[in-house]
Parts: sequence; structure tokens; C-alpha cells
Amino acid sequence: MARKRYTPEQIVSVLRQVEVLVANGKATDQACRKAGIVEQTYYRWRKEYGGLKVDQAKRLKELEQENSKLKRLVGKRAVLAGCTWCGRAVMMCGWWTQM
Repeated sequence: MARKRYTPEQIVSVLRQVEVLVANGKATDQACRKAGIVEQTYYRWRKEYGGLKVDQAKRLKELEQENSKLKRLVGKRAVLAGCTWCGRAVMMCGWWTQM
């Protein structure tokens, strides 16, 4: 069965839909089933997106993507800059073998 990828806007919408159904007296598992997700997904999304508005959720995802790009750049920079212990290229250094 193919997994469906939800956008942050869709996730916030589904969370609100489930919250409305629960507020109207349905059980959480029934509300999740009606929304087309499993209960575990609901709790995972609620932990990550709970209380966010659509624009905030979208901004959160954009910041997470930007952060991962920056982390990769910093990692590449560290490899190219060389070892702070001996000054050689990190891939050729081997400082950990001398500890």
C-alpha cells in the first residue's frame, strides 16, 4: 500500500477535523478513522503540529529544510577546512588513532 505524503497545511486541517469530531463526542480512534489516518499518526502529528496555524506549520517545515541544508554546508566546510588538531585534511588526519 502506497504511503500518502501530507503537506503541513493538510496535516493541520486533519488535526482540526479530528479535534472537532472528538469535541462532538466521537472517540479518538473513530475520529481518526473518519479522517483517514491511524491513531498513532494523529498523536505524532499532534505532538509536532499541535496548536499551530497553517502558516506557522508551513514556516516550520521551511525552517527545518533550511536548517538541514545549513548543517550539510557546515559539515562540508569542516571537511574542507582541515583538522583543528594537526592542520591536515580531516580525511587524512587520523588524530583519533593517537588518543
